[in-house]
Amino acid sequence: MRARTYSVLAASLVLALAAGPLASPAFGAPPTVPASASSSDPSGPGKDGARKDGLDEEALRAAIGGVPNQYATAALVRVGGTDGTWRGSAGVRDLTSGRPAFPHARFRAGSVTKVVTAATVLRLAAQDRIDLDASVQGYLPELFTPAFDRPISVRHLLNHTSGVKAGDGFGDDFAEVYAHRFDTLTPQQVAASAVAKGPEDFAPGTRQQYLNINYTILGLLIEKVTGRSYASEATRLVLRPAGLHHTSFPGTDPRIHGPHNRGYQAVEQPDGTVEPVDVTEWNHADRWAAGDMISTTADLEQLLRKLFQGWIVPQPELEEMFTTPAGAPGATRSAGLERKKVGDQVFWGKTGSRYGYSALIAGTRDLSRTFVYSVNATDAKSANPNPVIDAITAAALKQPASAVEPSTTPGE
Repeated sequence: MRARTYSVLAASLVLALAAGPLASPAFGAPPTVPASASSSDPSGPGKDGARKDGLDEEALRAAIGGVPNQYATAALVRVGGTDGTWRGSAGVRDLTSGRPAFPHARFRAGSVTKVVTAATVLRLAAQDRIDLDASVQGYLPELFTPAFDRPISVRHLLNHTSGVKAGDGFGDDFAEVYAHRFDTLTPQQVAASAVAKGPEDFAPGTRQQYLNINYTILGLLIEKVTGRSYASEATRLVLRPAGLHHTSFPGTDPRIHGPHNRGYQAVEQPDGTVEPVDVTEWNHADRWAAGDMISTTADLEQLLRKLFQGWIVPQPELEEMFTTPAGAPGATRSAGLERKKVGDQVFWGKTGSRYGYSALIAGTRDLSRTFVYSVNATDAKSANPNPVIDAITAAALKQPASAVEPSTTPGE
């Protein structure tokens, strides 16, 4: 499993990949489905009829107006803040029927799961059940080998400075992993495969290296100290206090239960044409505490607000989510989040992707601007930027496209 890099304010796009059956009509002739949107402006319009809050509704509508296209089959967007809100949806729920996308659809949130995992660990820390400075080898002696002779703290796992190498998966390209989409690779197997490779050659805390394995081990830690499953603890400590009613952890269940828009992967055929493969049903148990969550844009927006307001993680533990490691040069990631400066604003957030689905949760710390999307990207793991996601991001943050870092592969 190779490591990839990503930007907090973006996810990914279309790149033709080899192998795979034709699952639905070609992208070449997508159905025409009008986008829908709603807004709320507590400040009211100015004398010239323009909104005072700075939300560019015209740009937001234009950003999703071309969906479905070769880059995405559906898009759900929520922009909020102290001066107004905007909600928009576009695209189709499936390419076969061409029916309009569900505006409140459930989707695979990918590594946005890490926000919930970090919050769960920090709540346990606030209850003195986990010591962030303690060695994870001490908590999980059965996992680590003597090769890990330098202490790795819980905090090192939270901010991706642990030096634990990536665990094994079912492959590195779409054809390989698609063939195993209904198979189960347990978190324990993933963690054991990572530890078997030995540590990286840097001291924990001195280099930031974003990898799922850090949060897989945190999931094991949660289970070890509580004696209960990761899903039950994350639900008890985070989802329930945040009032999230449509967020779940599917485990080995490959289905998305409830209203959802189907996900597709663009696959190049032997004749050079690109066809969509339906990737909606998929067992992502190996992603677990690092990226297995299913949610909605409304739930993720609620999570962002409750979290930043201190309703879930109390002080001083909440500061861990807004603190990057001082000992790791160039570090931008904290406990569960990443810091990104856009224009004159600083955003804290998290992207996530699974094949067929790209998601983002982000906001300023004072919640003066919040931003959540779910985009059914047709190559959500690609290394190329996605024009739909980049247009949504630029419009939501009211920035020219040149000021917003292009979307890149999340690798999560």
